[in-house]
Amino acid sequence: MKTVDIANRARRSLRNAKARTILTSLAIGVGAFTIAVSLAAGEGARQYADKLIGANVNPQVLFIVEDSALFDGGFQQPALQEYNPDATTTGNGATITQLTQADVDELAERDDLEFVTPTYQPQVTYITFGGVDKKFSADVATYDPTIMMESSVGTLPELGEQLADDAIVLPDSFGDILIEQNVIETKDELIGMKVTMTASKPSASLSSEEIQQAFMSGGQAAVVALASGETREFGFEVVGLSKQSATALTGTTSMQIAASKARAISEFTTEGTSSYQKYLGVTALATEGNDPEVVKAELIEEGYGVQSARDLQAVIFTIVNTLQGIVLGFGVVALIASVFGIINTQYISVLERTREIGLMKALGMRGRSVSRLFQFEAAWIGFLGGLIGSGIAITAGTLLNPWITEVLDLGEGNSILIFQPIPIVLMIIGLIIIAMIAGWFPARKAAKLDPIEALRTE
Repeated sequence: MKTVDIANRARRSLRNAKARTILTSLAIGVGAFTIAVSLAAGEGARQYADKLIGANVNPQVLFIVEDSALFDGGFQQPALQEYNPDATTTGNGATITQLTQADVDELAERDDLEFVTPTYQPQVTYITFGGVDKKFSADVATYDPTIMMESSVGTLPELGEQLADDAIVLPDSFGDILIEQNVIETKDELIGMKVTMTASKPSASLSSEEIQQAFMSGGQAAVVALASGETREFGFEVVGLSKQSATALTGTTSMQIAASKARAISEFTTEGTSSYQKYLGVTALATEGNDPEVVKAELIEEGYGVQSARDLQAVIFTIVNTLQGIVLGFGVVALIASVFGIINTQYISVLERTREIGLMKALGMRGRSVSRLFQFEAAWIGFLGGLIGSGIAITAGTLLNPWITEVLDLGEGNSILIFQPIPIVLMIIGLIIIAMIAGWFPARKAAKLDPIEALRTE
């Protein structure tokens, strides 16, 4: 028989057993649904992450460090190691070699880099807002023009633009805290408000003569003042409040100031210490016309550790692919269960149609054609299961996408479930092949039936 005739006969045979065909197809449909949703979620997450990085991070940006171990996370280090005056200890207890001012100057002189900005870590003693006497403490960070942020109140610089020297950006949550502390009534009052940061320089070791002289000239208060070291105030004006949103890559809990002021505070508080003009890393841009990946490779050859915007994208994609793989695993488990269902269904079909098989073979139908008939029946079941599962997934995903977008605050125009035709078609073809493999055992049994014995079967 021709292949087309066998396929049509297989379809008619399944139509005669509609209930069994539908139930078996639904079993495959469960796996198809899970796989289709996981593929759509993975593609949606990748496109969303790619959009975030493209819109919020300058593709030319490079983060450069002296010690590439900083990117490794929980690496091991020897208990005893040579003293390094340029080293510092990170939060996880690891010792990292820092960049010096000479390293920064050397990087700034390169033709393939621009806007080389060290990672300043300004430390302030306390902060005051406006003319209020209340003192607050908070983390202070350098404003990064290579990362886009959104404002809830006020105006923030565009991507790539520097923050003014006297400007400061506060997290939106600070507004809520200041309202609770009765410093302001509304967040709008913060725009234009003066913020004063008081930084302290640690005092040097005092001799007994210095302490005695201070006590004789001003008493205990003079001794305390002498021991507390020098203080300096740095003034700023609030230009905006940053918020965490669906279209912003990162949120922050730090007050952000211009690099020039961050440097001034950092150098004031560390002058005379081993931390003076030492930096964990620098942020720089590959100059126009230079591929950041090429610049990165050259810097790595020179001994630096470097990460690019593409590395950030790779990290996000790795997380997405891992989660997608977990969901795909559940789909595979469902398919494995459905394979046994196909085998069982086809075996029952062979037993029920033993006389029919004997008659077909007695009329001249070859055993290979009988085997192909049952394999085509299994293929039709796989095809129907794939259509049912993917159809339900696409319909449900399309209807639920707006709700999911709203719940996850993905932002207008973004969807987490993106169905692409080629993966869906390939999935259905894969299900057909799997179903045919599952139907091979019952088909082989049908092909080997003796026609005379089959016709005698009641």
